Amino acid sequence: MSTNLGTAAIAVDDDPRRYAHLSTIRLEDPDAIARAAKARRRHSGLRHGTQNFIVAADHPARGALSVGSEPMAMADRRDLLDRLQIALANPAVDGILASPDIMDDLLLLGALEGKLVFGSMNRGGLAGLVNEFDDRFTGHTAAALEALGADGGKMLTRICLGDPDTVSMLEATAKAIDSLAERKLIAMVEPFLSVRENGKARNDLSPDAVIKSVAIAEGLGSTSAYTWMKLPVVAEMERVMAATTMPTVLLGGDPDGTQDEVFATWEAALALPGVQGLTVGRTLLYPADGDVAGAVATAASLLNHTAEVSE
Repeated sequence: MSTNLGTAAIAVDDDPRRYAHLSTIRLEDPDAIARAAKARRRHSGLRHGTQNFIVAADHPARGALSVGSEPMAMADRRDLLDRLQIALANPAVDGILASPDIMDDLLLLGALEGKLVFGSMNRGGLAGLVNEFDDRFTGHTAAALEALGADGGKMLTRICLGDPDTVSMLEATAKAIDSLAERKLIAMVEPFLSVRENGKARNDLSPDAVIKSVAIAEGLGSTSAYTWMKLPVVAEMERVMAATTMPTVLLGGDPDGTQDEVFATWEAALALPGVQGLTVGRTLLYPADGDVAGAVATAASLLNHTAEVSE
């Protein structure tokens, strides 16, 4: 395996040909992906009081391969698929958020049975790109997600007041929200107020900036009926969650601080009204100790899985 992040704990099968059959299927029977999607057992459904746990795996499609200090941590697709299958095997993990390439692999592997499925819609704002804020929709379309039997689509919505590309990105996001809503699919909007510093994009994670990004994002599209927020865990999360009535999932981002510290902030935020669960990738797929199953199990223990029954 190519990454130094936690290889020992997941090295169950180092055979370099363990996923060779995926290449064979893609070569000889590409329609197998659509058949697998059609035959897949769907998730039992969303319920108030039951928080959802979704694993995110759309980072590579934006050229974002780093985790912590390891710049190519997510580069080995076999290693990533190993980690994803370990995470998805936990019955407390409700679903996946992935780019089309990873989604197709997981469908062929039969790893999405009974899971929520969210596609990644805009990956054009490549990490480090000169016009990174021109984040075009280069991934899943609403029509493709409907054909896959997906539950919704996610869109990264970075709002840079100093970049003229922001307005076209907002317009494209609004159109994507409408296209999803027409199909009764969830639009998972991930907003940030962002700036460019020393040639690099940076998200402002101050509470006021996150609140402002929410105010802008939740007003996109001609309806908000199917819109969710996907928000970072920041200081003053009570104020942040007071800014929206939309179901909200918490994102993990690139881990900063110890695993225990990260889990503690998640636990506090998950207790707030309106928080529907976690949508986390790198923090759990590439834990410092390499124990993917353990990290996923600990995160799952933080969620509320007791549904409230309406009378």
